[in-house]
Amino acid sequence: MKDYLKIFLLPFSSLVFGIFILMLIVYFLNSYEIFKREGLAIYFTNVWNASEIPEEEYYGVLAAIYGSLYTSIIAIIISLPLSISLAIFIVDYAPKRLKEFFIIASDIMAGLPTILYGIWGAFILVPFLKNYVMEPLYQSLSFIPLFSYPPTTGFSYLSAGVLLGIMVTPFATSIIREAYRMIPQMYKEALYSLGATRYEATKVLLGYIKPAIVAGMILAFGRAIGETVAVSLVIGNVFNIDISLFAPGYTISSLIANQFGNAFVYEYMVSALFAAGLSLFFIGLIINILALYIIRRWKYETY
Repeated sequence: MKDYLKIFLLPFSSLVFGIFILMLIVYFLNSYEIFKREGLAIYFTNVWNASEIPEEEYYGVLAAIYGSLYTSIIAIIISLPLSISLAIFIVDYAPKRLKEFFIIASDIMAGLPTILYGIWGAFILVPFLKNYVMEPLYQSLSFIPLFSYPPTTGFSYLSAGVLLGIMVTPFATSIIREAYRMIPQMYKEALYSLGATRYEATKVLLGYIKPAIVAGMILAFGRAIGETVAVSLVIGNVFNIDISLFAPGYTISSLIANQFGNAFVYEYMVSALFAAGLSLFFIGLIINILALYIIRRWKYETY
């Protein structure tokens, strides 16, 4: 009976793997022209020269790769303390009547359409950050490279990073919360019996689920680096590489979203966009594989 079940399930599992392989093939085939013309230089140059004369076309997505990584790192720096704090609060401190409310609210936030975050970010978050964070920091600390770019519009790496941090926090919280809830009660009781304070007990228990925290952050990073619509509305969409948080920039996803509509007018732009998507594909793949490895290792060590 088991052999029949395996045979029955094999086509479905093969279908998923087959789609994955087909996606890779499609990306490679459509990226071939730009790789043939420019090679890997497309990933190491910052230029976007679209021209109706094919000989004058030249594309480099380094700024977009930089912006994707930069904003995602900002998001994780913001999301890490928020996710851990919210998870601990829900499990240990929230009143029983409100626990379910916080869990449902957190899960709803994780599932909201990203365009809602983008519109809120463009009309509320960006002006707030510009007026109350960027301008004061620029006026006082502009000699520091992180705050050296004048915040003329507010659309910047910081705005995108903060918005992404808010977006991925519920996602990371759910992973950390479930791992924290799975800790056996006797461990907590043992810590309290040894005279540990609530803070000390929480600190020890967080160390126990450290792999789950890391995995949650890596998965959140993967979610942040692939975000498109929300980031496009708040990052500024400028081919720029700057260490300053207040500078506008680009991400791979926002580049594809903004340029794909008119890409077919040009000889090599479609291929360049597929090459950009291929880089994002491999970044996301590496991040997710790393996260799965950490989660499986944590389960093995726990059980």
